[in-house]
Amino acid sequence: MFAPSQEQVRRFFCEAWSKHQAGQPLTPLEAQAADWIAEHPEYHQDLADVEAAITRQYTVEEGRTNPFLHLSMHLSITEQVSIDQPRGVKLAIERLAHRLNSLHEAHHVAMEALGEMVWEAQRSGKPFDGEAYIDRILMHATR
Repeated sequence: MFAPSQEQVRRFFCEAWSKHQAGQPLTPLEAQAADWIAEHPEYHQDLADVEAAITRQYTVEEGRTNPFLHLSMHLSITEQVSIDQPRGVKLAIERLAHRLNSLHEAHHVAMEALGEMVWEAQRSGKPFDGEAYIDRILMHATR
């Protein structure tokens, strides 16, 4: 399993965005990252200075979302959908995107469900419940 450090994650996103802006070739993962970064202009300044990005802290008191966590969740959900893992997530995200008329907004709803499920798994010491995760996404897709 790949477990990058916080610094590696932040460097990855900053470098992917920098390469995208310079018109340089991107790996497939960098291209996915750049696409999600483009959807979030509010993060562009955070990604402009890699050294500042590495040391920056994003606290709850600040009232801002950590752009690196947010973008990482977009990539995670993109990967889940591409391999349909947990099974059913692809259809659930597609239904939600159709209902919301936005893949981007569907990802944001799925992020909430994913965060809740990870928190519950950590709190209970039980494995991640993929079925409950899918159910939460589908609940939003059918409202």
